[in-house]
Amino acid sequence: MKRALNHMTTPNLSFEAFLNLATSLGCIGVEARNDLDRPLFDGHDPFAAGQMARDKGLRLVGLSQVYPFNSWSDAIGTEVRDLIAIATACGAETISLIPRNDGTECGNGERHANLRIALKNIKPMVEDAGLIALIEPLGFPRSSLRSKQDAVETIEALDAAHVFKIVHDTFHHTLAEGGPLFPAHTGIVHISGVVDPTLGIDQMEDEHRGLVDEKDRLGNVAQIRALLGAGYDGPISYECFSPVTHALRDPENAIRKSFEFISSQLAAEAA
Repeated sequence: MKRALNHMTTPNLSFEAFLNLATSLGCIGVEARNDLDRPLFDGHDPFAAGQMARDKGLRLVGLSQVYPFNSWSDAIGTEVRDLIAIATACGAETISLIPRNDGTECGNGERHANLRIALKNIKPMVEDAGLIALIEPLGFPRSSLRSKQDAVETIEALDAAHVFKIVHDTFHHTLAEGGPLFPAHTGIVHISGVVDPTLGIDQMEDEHRGLVDEKDRLGNVAQIRALLGAGYDGPISYECFSPVTHALRDPENAIRKSFEFISSQLAAEAA
């Protein structure tokens, strides 16, 4: 399992402290974000930020995000170009595209048309930059793109699998009632756990997404096992939104313990 860390898991850490944590945890890379309550890279020049990561032996496996990418407009196009420019400067391997998630633009024909329009416009931008754009279906009923299959079918219809991949998020996969895995189309896997036994699946929100342990209700281990077994070989990145996780006094020990729990479960099953 190729460990990675999303800055959303520890948003209170400075960018440099975040990199140090990822190194200590044995991660291959990190995901930086432009939607935290702090400047991207803590204000460091993108090239310098990328060099900081490389000096610590880390890849910048992702740079988030453009939202809502599938409500295409000139303004969204500018956001995509700007994020591509930052990704190019810092050496990030991917940018993230997040669909509208407010209950609008969810009609069947509207959803498919909007997705196709956006991807058709973004395709030449990422081709020219030599980047991969990651599309992240969100499993919430209010999401305008819940289905990984819808994303994959549109990617293939546009002959764009060389520039677009999907995010397999274990939380959103569960909320979207599962469905097929697309390991060959998957660019990154996001993991997080929900342990509250009182929540219905339809009540789960980002704020409930913490670390994975034996009480996990999302089936993280089973999903990771299935993806690895089907040939996925990319980063598996911790992305926690829970304020409880954000407030941990010793995130290094807690995250390491969770990574080791997952690895031990995978190893036990393999044996």
